Amino acid sequence: MKLTSTVIGSCGLALLTLATGLGGCKSSKGMFTSTPTAVISKRLPPLEITADPGPLAMNDGALPEDPLRMFKAELQRNILEPTDSVTYGYARLVVTKVHTNRTGRSLQAAQVLTMLAPSVVGAPLEWYKTDLQAEVQMMNASGELLGTYVGKGTSNVKVAMYHGYSQTDAPRLADVIALREALAQIRPQLDTASTRLRTLMLAGGQVSNAASAGDGR
Repeated sequence: MKLTSTVIGSCGLALLTLATGLGGCKSSKGMFTSTPTAVISKRLPPLEITADPGPLAMNDGALPEDPLRMFKAELQRNILEPTDSVTYGYARLVVTKVHTNRTGRSLQAAQVLTMLAPSVVGAPLEWYKTDLQAEVQMMNASGELLGTYVGKGTSNVKVAMYHGYSQTDAPRLADVIALREALAQIRPQLDTASTRLRTLMLAGGQVSNAASAGDGR
């Protein structure tokens, strides 16, 4: 009985160490808001920007505002000219597929039995792996579709006490990294099509405030 109590006490202490030790994980500060600078050769005119998270809205990771925030940051930094409220069409992000695997959870039981010794020297507790597909739709002021561009992204985020991320940040970070990679795949496609898209958008005229409000964009 005494041995059993000792084992339970040891496991409880290990679990407590796990809960508090994850506070020492790698900082995710800036990872959710960073946008790489990779400006296309010919920027497109200002556009109305929308996002449909699709199945990503049902995932446990990304926040509801993440897809639109990331898409806006990508377009404003790398794709579009600055605007003073005049726009010449629409850019719409649609997440079409997403799948997240959580692997390595069996390692946690083994770590508890060894008093988390592997974690202390950097062994992971688990991984969050997200595979995502997204498309960007470009439309003129009348809503006519000018082109659809598809990208895929993957991520593999490690949960660990010191050389990984916390179990709180890891799911969201996995989704964000995968979406950022998908947008990075779409960027050169927009670069190739930029001359054509720019000509068609300018020829299509400006988006009127009434039309924008009526479309709910």
